[in-house]
Amino acid sequence: MSKKIKYSSLFFLLLISLSSIICFSFSKKKSETINLTSLKKDLKDFKSSLTTLDSIATAFNKNSISLKKMQEAVLNTRKAFKKTEYYLAFYYAEYTNEHFNGAPLLHIEKSETRAQVIEPEGLQVLDELIFSEEVEENKNRVSELAKKVKTEYFQLYASLEQEMPSQNIIIALRMQLIRIYTLGLTGFDTPGSLNAIDEAKSSLNAINIFLETNFTANKKVVAEIQNLIKEAIVFLDETPNFESLDRLIFLKKYLDPIYKKLKFFQLEEDNEYISLRSPWNPNSTSLFDTEFLNPYYFTELKQKEDNPALRALGKDLFYDSKLSGSEKMNCASCHKPDKAFTDGAIKSISNSNGKTVLRNAPTLLNAVYADRYFYDLRAFTLEQQAEHVIFNSEEFNTSYKEILDKLNSDSNYILKFKKAFGMKSITRDQFSKALVSYIISLKSFDSEFDKYVRNEINTIRPEIKNGYNLFMGKATCATCHFVPTFSGLVPPLYTDTESEILGVLANPNDTILKLDTDNGRLNNSIKNENAWIYEKSFKTTTVRNAGITAPYFHNGAYNTLEDVIDFYNNGGGEGLGLKVTNQTLAPNKLNLTKKEKSDLILFIKSLNDESIKKQ
Repeated sequence: MSKKIKYSSLFFLLLISLSSIICFSFSKKKSETINLTSLKKDLKDFKSSLTTLDSIATAFNKNSISLKKMQEAVLNTRKAFKKTEYYLAFYYAEYTNEHFNGAPLLHIEKSETRAQVIEPEGLQVLDELIFSEEVEENKNRVSELAKKVKTEYFQLYASLEQEMPSQNIIIALRMQLIRIYTLGLTGFDTPGSLNAIDEAKSSLNAINIFLETNFTANKKVVAEIQNLIKEAIVFLDETPNFESLDRLIFLKKYLDPIYKKLKFFQLEEDNEYISLRSPWNPNSTSLFDTEFLNPYYFTELKQKEDNPALRALGKDLFYDSKLSGSEKMNCASCHKPDKAFTDGAIKSISNSNGKTVLRNAPTLLNAVYADRYFYDLRAFTLEQQAEHVIFNSEEFNTSYKEILDKLNSDSNYILKFKKAFGMKSITRDQFSKALVSYIISLKSFDSEFDKYVRNEINTIRPEIKNGYNLFMGKATCATCHFVPTFSGLVPPLYTDTESEILGVLANPNDTILKLDTDNGRLNNSIKNENAWIYEKSFKTTTVRNAGITAPYFHNGAYNTLEDVIDFYNNGGGEGLGLKVTNQTLAPNKLNLTKKEKSDLILFIKSLNDESIKKQ
């Protein structure tokens, strides 16, 4: 494995492409010099904390120090890291994720033809291990992990002394706010200790101190942001524990306003440039902004190519059965608007009477917001997803040539394609772009809950508020279903889609429980991902509109949201006593009460979007 230190892919592209620009500006009025003094101190403090951690871990391994002292050292080191995270995770994203704060899960390193399984490392792994029941028999592992993270950071720190980029620092700060909320306060970052509140305070304090010495030309705005940060920290201070944190109030009253006000310091030219290269929209003013993400990042269709005529054409194609080989099936056969673009079936119908396809049909609402498609992640673009349906012998069972021949012999389509593209002949590329244009339009960010967060409506039921806080906290739903898509699209960059191993049952109502036999991602035919850690791994789909998309999971075996919540409450397949290879869902029981389950379901239903009926 290469030890070369890398910038994040986003920033690396920014740095190269903007090299011709004389300077970066962070104020809408004038360029300001960025003072990194406080950051340099925090980076140095993190280095010192890792030295202490290594020393304590060595002593712990020799049984000369208590577990409590070891736990305190991990917590203190993590808080020191959180003061630097806005910087390290933006400018050195890959390196930070790999060595400092990646999820404590096995992952792969791809070669041309095979996948090598890699053990996780870093502070999340330490956090999970040091607070586990297995810590005593893993003392040597604790020591190795502490030494490894120290070694990796010392290597990075040596290069930091040579060069410390400060371009787009406001973008980095705003992304940190997203990270605090979506990965920090959900417990994703602290799977063992759940010390999320202290870590959030540490991160916010670092941002506050950084602002004190910068952007002096706009003292009023800086003061407003600092006051909000201080109030946010007081709010967190007054919260007794992880489970009791009101994440909804924290979002609406503090984090969203800070996020919005920090945007003041961004330059429009930078915003436009980043918008073309990142799914995150720097012009957004809320984590629940309807335009928080840029759908065109995920497709071959560019925003400048899209238009109402193209979208209307795509809609015609979506509902046209003539395009399938049998001329009896269209996209809406499995994705019906009145069912939130699912079909309500356990498994979708095939083109053969009495037969179904392999899996349940997921919603197409917000489907564009992913870097991988299908439950087994076998397609890398929406265009590829369409190809799989077109060529599949159980679905459209046709070819592009047959489709194009039909379209080019239809005078109505010729006129529509000419209106959209200005050309008489119809090509495969045009067909794909039209279909993708319509799929992009199937957005769903206008539910009752969205409107409440954005202050478009004033009230929402207390049970829904409680359900949301459970979703984001005790029930751990948001550690896989990330805000704001409530899917596996990972914040804050939103460039990767997760798959999870849950141990889904073949039939949850059977007397003798058995795992579903579908191997999911393991059988997706992508050779350099073929690894045992993906056995029965499936894409984490969105919870949005789940109130109207039953039945659930890839096999459609769960009929109600109550069934789904009970499954998670019991810890998945492993929690139910079955042997599940590499289950990524924690097998621990959540111990949700009857009311908590009810509130959780009411929240999920509050994500139903009535506006989809117009699409």
